[in-house]
Amino acid sequence: MWYPAIRPALFALDPERAHRLVLDGLRLAGAGRASGFKASAPIYCMGLRFPNRVGLAAGFDKNATAVDGLGRLGFGFIEVGTVTPRPQRGQGKPRLFRLPAADALVNRLGFPNDGATAVAARLRRRRYRGVVGINIGKNADTPLARAVDDYVSCLRTLRSVADYITINVSSPNTAGLRELQGGDYLRPLLTSLIEERDRGAATEGRKLPLLVKLSPDLSADELRGIADLLKALPIDGVVATNTTVGRDGTRSVADGYTGGLSGQPLKSLALDVVTQLRAQLGRHFPIIGVGGIDSPEAALAMRNAGADLIQVYTGLIYRGPSLVTRTIRAVGS
Repeated sequence: MWYPAIRPALFALDPERAHRLVLDGLRLAGAGRASGFKASAPIYCMGLRFPNRVGLAAGFDKNATAVDGLGRLGFGFIEVGTVTPRPQRGQGKPRLFRLPAADALVNRLGFPNDGATAVAARLRRRRYRGVVGINIGKNADTPLARAVDDYVSCLRTLRSVADYITINVSSPNTAGLRELQGGDYLRPLLTSLIEERDRGAATEGRKLPLLVKLSPDLSADELRGIADLLKALPIDGVVATNTTVGRDGTRSVADGYTGGLSGQPLKSLALDVVTQLRAQLGRHFPIIGVGGIDSPEAALAMRNAGADLIQVYTGLIYRGPSLVTRTIRAVGS
């Protein structure tokens, strides 16, 4: 009830500064006390027990600074990151833009983060009892030919504090990254990560789920090829989708803003990708749907398209924390 009263003040600030203030407030809200979640009938997926179907998408808490406070909003799972092996600043500012007329954001952040070691240390201290995923990527100055080294390094550093790992090969804000979705790169990348995961499984006593996050801008043929690869490998799930470089329906408000577009304009693209993936991957392959979920109705549409779990991000910024509880009630068990 209180968010509509403070949103104008937040929106009067630079978007990145406002986001930093919100994270600081959530960090303080989660300090010193156990962090819960809104429970519905538990969801079992990828060998994990999710308290509910609604999660926070990667990008909101890149450095895992506010996981406990975010947990108090009711999320059944939280995905942090994107995390790279070494700390990096990301793109130059300004790099985050609101498009209120479209209920959208454009970002060209470029994976600014404190690095895998710092994020792992924070997550070891978390009190949040829901599921925590970690989204991993490569450093901007790592050439594509050596990208696998960065992903494997992240996996080694973060595996002990992650409930699952998402392999981000679809951000439009790191030069060349989306090329990793192509077969020449994707198969050896996933194979190396599976081998690294499996090497640690015996000593850890668990199989860490690995997921792949895909772009909404893939062609039908590209998506079909990736789906065939995912079925052929022991990959545990897919996150659909990342932000889009398209500007359909937003050109009047998005002109001049380069980067990935999220929010309401992404909804139809994300739904279409999830629908295609469900048809290609079969009934039981885990899919996390994300993109344009800003209402219970949008969440239900994503479920009906075939998503087992859903994530929110831009909708949280425009609608506030009540979106989490309302969405949990809508999608239920």
